[in-house]
Amino acid sequence: MSESRRRFLLLAALGLLGAGCGKKRPAGAVEAVHWDRDMCERCKMVLSERKYAAEIVDPKTNKVYKFDDIGCATLWLEEEHIPWADRAKIWVTDAKTGEWLDARKAKYTSDSITPMAYGIAAFSDRTFPKGHKALNFRQATELIRKIEAKNNERRGVEPQ
Repeated sequence: MSESRRRFLLLAALGLLGAGCGKKRPAGAVEAVHWDRDMCERCKMVLSERKYAAEIVDPKTNKVYKFDDIGCATLWLEEEHIPWADRAKIWVTDAKTGEWLDARKAKYTSDSITPMAYGIAAFSDRTFPKGHKALNFRQATELIRKIEAKNNERRGVEPQ
């Protein structure tokens, strides 16, 4: 076999191997969490509670921001004055199954023990616990804001 043929076959094989390595995550999709290693964008705690995590995806750049609690995620959007917040893809994990849900479509309860003590847990229609009052995304974020305001008041932090 000639040297040029060998070189061609080697480059072709390397190209085929590299083709599978460069798979891009679809726009807006969830990115795998490295549990007990990835850190929350807002509070810098390690993500370890698989049933309360959240991710926010920048719709323009597809960059993923990870959070240990939906409270951190929604407050981060406000505190950082994210201009694309209304277009962001927001994901939360189902508190029963750990599956990722669209945060704007999930149902929430307000009585869970969560990593940052906001108490908000997300569920799908299928997993929502019987006997609980369901909150929608807007109601859940309003409750998170109220809890954060009370926490800040206790700490003597002035409202922004």
